[in-house]
Amino acid sequence: YSRSFSNFICIDAQATCRVRPSPPSVLLAIFLNAAFSGIPTDEEQAAGLERRILQELKKGKDPYSILKPKEYAGTKADPHVVPCIGNKRLVGCLCEEDNTAIVWFWLHEGNAQRCPSCGSYYKLIHHELPH
Repeated sequence: YSRSFSNFICIDAQATCRVRPSPPSVLLAIFLNAAFSGIPTDEEQAAGLERRILQELKKGKDPYSILKPKEYAGTKADPHVVPCIGNKRLVGCLCEEDNTAIVWFWLHEGNAQRCPSCGSYYKLIHHELPH
């Protein structure tokens, strides 16, 4: 009795676990769909916030500061740009590469201002929030 029952279980398990190939018509439909419409692009697949970001990046804008900031010389002619939604912002300057202390100062909208310690120039630029 136990031998025939175990054989039945093994045969039943093999039957349920067997992978059946897809019919040729299904494979043909998948192939034709991919051949005519192609693989969707990032813009076609994106939805919601991701779509909004991709549209703004196409226009040359970086609404959520995703990209690496542009590097500035820090001179009076080419000051470091600091985005702000108000008319003043607290800025921290490391001054030197190996410094462990940060020099903090208030930056006001208008002309470029110097760091009191190292002399690098910073300029506050009004920034609109994306939402």
